[in-house]
Amino acid sequence: MEPGGGGDALPRLRRPGRRGPEPRDPQQPQPPAWGGGTAEESTAVEKTTRPLKRLNIHSAFWILTSIAVTYYFDFLKNIKETMQADSWWLSCGTCLLATCLSVAFYCILYLEWYCGIQDYDEQYPALVPITTATFIAAAICFNVALWPVWSFFTPVLLFIQFMGVVMLVSLLG
Repeated sequence: MEPGGGGDALPRLRRPGRRGPEPRDPQQPQPPAWGGGTAEESTAVEKTTRPLKRLNIHSAFWILTSIAVTYYFDFLKNIKETMQADSWWLSCGTCLLATCLSVAFYCILYLEWYCGIQDYDEQYPALVPITTATFIAAAICFNVALWPVWSFFTPVLLFIQFMGVVMLVSLLG
């Protein structure tokens, strides 16, 4: 029996890394070019396309790791002590991070949820570079401010916290 032959009731599976439309089997009848396919074909297509789960193992791992770092390294206590030491680096990093997060929430909450714009990076091309630049500047400021606390562990701990926050924000949109 040939794969994808005329009598098979099982759908053909696509390779996951492949983009674009599935090439049609020349032995199967082609639907008309003006979209006059049957209702069974359209419901079969709708049933096979499922949205990706927002919370997966990867996201849960980074969120839980971020929580563990916050707890075991006394992250919040050390941030509070650094703030009391009147660190300009931490203040600048906090302002830059607030700017970065406000642009990100503007894109997710307002543009995507409220306005319904899915491709906001095409309509507003400056948003992504601005967010990236402010985040990189904030990361540098935080590394300089917290280097006396954790030394060489500072970039690793801040990266773990960053990934936890990114995965938490990705649950929104």
